[in-house]
Order: sequence, then structure tokens, then C-alpha cells
Amino acid sequence: MANRDRNHQPQWAESRTNQQIRLADGRKLGYTEYGAPDGKPVFYFHGFPGSRIGWPAFDPDGSAEKLNARIIAVDRPGYGLSDAKRGRTLLDWPDDVVELAGFLALDRFAVLGISGGGPYASACAFKIPQRLTATAIVCGMGPIDAPGCKEGASWAFPSKPAVIRWPMLKMMEMVVRKTPDKFISQMGESVSVPDEALLQAHPALAERIAEDWREAFRSGIGGVNQESALYARPWGYRLQEISAAVYLWHGEQDNNVSPSVGHYVANTIPNCHATFFENEGHFSIIYNHLEEILRALA
Repeated sequence: MANRDRNHQPQWAESRTNQQIRLADGRKLGYTEYGAPDGKPVFYFHGFPGSRIGWPAFDPDGSAEKLNARIIAVDRPGYGLSDAKRGRTLLDWPDDVVELAGFLALDRFAVLGISGGGPYASACAFKIPQRLTATAIVCGMGPIDAPGCKEGASWAFPSKPAVIRWPMLKMMEMVVRKTPDKFISQMGESVSVPDEALLQAHPALAERIAEDWREAFRSGIGGVNQESALYARPWGYRLQEISAAVYLWHGEQDNNVSPSVGHYVANTIPNCHATFFENEGHFSIIYNHLEEILRALA
């Protein structure tokens, strides 16, 4: 396991946190920057649920800064500081990314999707390949026709009908907000062996994940509920149609997103460079292999 000092705090300027832009359609889009201010730009797409503040949980020692990567972590619609978008689809997301890139004066950039952010990274690889320098998917969720896609914990909400999903999400929001210790305890009981070992070795990591989820629910459960439904519908594009090269990492002991999903995505995207780790789980893979992932991107 990588040796990380959770007490080390990278030097991230306050002026780069909790930012918003006004999009052409009037919505606000929230984002935060980490790493090297003038480094190679990498748009980070958070998990499900998640938010722009989740990046430091997996980069406590400032690997992004060290590798000259400028991480731009963006809240998806309805999460954190981003306004909801009525009737949105997965393929709307690349348009938001392009608009933010224009605001930041970035012509080309890389994208990194973690867990529930994976489909958004592949959507960018499909829709705006000419803008991308690299695409990475780490423990990413897959389409509904992927073998074993409903087996992982990440499918707990998308698999439920709306009438059941809403109260489940409401309960989750209450637990994360009011009793974070209970959330952390429940998470520790449900993760894979590698993830359990990681959380025990680094208690601050679980606390940061709880903070990340709490921020996801900043405006309530609407954004998470809407996204739950999106994952379970046709995505509006086929993985077979992606022309851009894609890097993929997945742990064989991941019980949030089944490894079978990772293998399906890797085998379906025509130009996919996949790496599977036998002894990694859902959280441990990015925590232990972040530098490798960033080197591919930046």
C-alpha cells in the first residue's frame, strides 16, 4: 500500500475553491481547482454521489501538484454548487465541460471519471474527442446491458423505482448530514477487504468521503435522484462508437462496481488500454495508484 501522510496539506489557494460560472442557459456550474495552477488541465468527474470537494480524499500528499496536473473538479447538475438541469441527459454533460473550458481559456484538456463519473468521461470521449488530450475511467459504472452491472453497491439507487428510491435517498441524506459517524460505520461494514484495510489505516479518508457525500446533498436529493435514473436508461451513445483512446483501471475485488463491468467496458470501447489489479477494491485503486493514473493523463 502506498505510504500517504494524511496530515500533510497540499498548498491549494483559497481563490481556486468553491467557484461558480453562469452558463449560457442561466444555470450556475460549481467547480474547485487543485494541483498545479499552470499545469496540464484534467477535468475530474466525481463519483455517485459526490462533489467537487472529493478530490483531496484520494490525493492527500499533493500528487497532482507534483506531477504538474491542474485538477478541475466539477459539480454535476443538482450536486454541490451546480444548479439542476431539468430533463438532462448524459450527453448534455460534455457541453457544460466545454463551456467551463472556454471560461478557463482551455482549448484541450484531459478528463478523469471515477465510479459514477465514468459514464461522463466516456460521454466526453464520444462527443468531444477533438478537445481531449486523454480520457481515464477508474472503477467506472457501466451501461445497463453490462454483465453484472446491478450486482455492485453503486446500483442500490438506480435499480429502484422512483417511489422507493426517493425515501431511500432521503434517509441517506439524513444519515450523512446528522449522523456522519453512523454513515462511516456502515460504509466500513459494506466495503471490500482492500477498502476496509484502507479505511482502517486512514480514518481521515472515511471522514472526507462523508464530507463529499454531504456536499453532494447540499441542495437536497433531487440531483442524486435524477442521476440515479440516468444510469439505468440508455445513455444516448454506444461504447463501440467511441473513437478516442481511453485508459481504464479497475480492481478485481471491487464490490461497488463489479469487475465484470470494468471488463465489459474495456472490451467494448475499441481503443481501450485497461489495467486490472487483483488486490484492489473500489476506493483503494485510486488511492494507491493515483500517480500512475495522473501520469497517463498529465
